[in-house]
Amino acid sequence: MTRKIEIVEVGPRDGLQNDPVLLSTEMKIEFISRLIDAGVNRMEAASFVHPKLVPAMADSAEVMALVPRLDGVRYIGLALNERGLRRALEAGCDEINYVMVASPGFGLRNQNATPEQTADLFDKIAILAHDEGVPVSVTVSVAFGDPFDGEVDAKILGELAARAKAAGACEFALGDTIGVADPWSVRKALDIVRRESGDMRLRMHFHNTRNTALANIAAAVDAGVDVIDASCGGIGGCPFAPKATGNVATEDVIYMLERGGFETGIDLDRMIATAKWLEDVALKHPVESALKRAGGFPGALADKTQA
Repeated sequence: MTRKIEIVEVGPRDGLQNDPVLLSTEMKIEFISRLIDAGVNRMEAASFVHPKLVPAMADSAEVMALVPRLDGVRYIGLALNERGLRRALEAGCDEINYVMVASPGFGLRNQNATPEQTADLFDKIAILAHDEGVPVSVTVSVAFGDPFDGEVDAKILGELAARAKAAGACEFALGDTIGVADPWSVRKALDIVRRESGDMRLRMHFHNTRNTALANIAAAVDAGVDVIDASCGGIGGCPFAPKATGNVATEDVIYMLERGGFETGIDLDRMIATAKWLEDVALKHPVESALKRAGGFPGALADKTQA
């Protein structure tokens, strides 16, 4: 039986939040519709943070009011505090993703909170979400390095995993916010997290700032992780992390995994076409996608291989 790797598409949220081009609500809906047509059935679609901090997400409620509501398609809303959670619930998000931080330098600038404070707040967030019957996941930002504090002690990841599990998180993700992870630190972090996570599902979120994201995904998959975040076209970044560039490109991840014998359920050609649409029509600037430039496996060579 072919092993399935679930890709969570984060382009409509993490991808667009730091882009210099502010897409209209209508253009965002077209982006989301194209992703669904390609086979995406779980995506971050909105962020309920203060619009002055992230202007690109100011229309998140409007986006959620217009997204296609189709069987099997789930929309995730990002919330950093109780007010954001309530807005996400009112907007009809199918899931909530809450962010803990692994280091105070970034945490105090991004959320005005230390790692322990973000864990304490999640205890309240989880109760509110569960009262509404909405699952809530946790992503730990700067899990592999902080742009202000530098190295992050991996033991904090185990401590945060234990807090997330105790509060009822359905999923726990390690976020390489500034793209400093390597395959060996990924394995070490997962070993530490698994001592505390029990049966809580694990997910990985890699930025490709230093061109290591695909290697890190391969290490995570080899270590048993079945859920990976990615962004069509490799768009994205973090407005609170200097020099943090885009997420790993969804189409690049699909290509690597499917060439390796895994199943993603997403149509590679349609995802490449969507990356080209982002570059040529929506954003009108180059996107960081190898497959957008090179395409999939050459057809002639593929035919010879099959023969």
